[in-house]
Amino acid sequence: MTGGASNERTHLDGNAAAGLLREVFAVEMTTASCTCLDCGRISAVGGLHLYGGALGSVLRCPSCEALVLRVTSGPTGHFIELHAVMHVRPFGAGEG
Repeated sequence: MTGGASNERTHLDGNAAAGLLREVFAVEMTTASCTCLDCGRISAVGGLHLYGGALGSVLRCPSCEALVLRVTSGPTGHFIELHAVMHVRPFGAGEG
């Protein structure tokens, strides 16, 4: 097949989701750590790959591209789906 749309994905890093995540969570989430259930990689949310579109935003593991979380927004608020993530821990949570 020639002349078709490219199958390559383009993405931003998870820091591009800072505004969206700030609206949903009361803490800075791009510095939160998370562990991918598929490959075990520990990364900051800001290090995930963000793919956005009309139906919402998805954040994928930078190592294996597993879907980690999806955020959609509608008239009644934001919806967050956690997928291949073992934990999400905001920086400084539980300290002090």
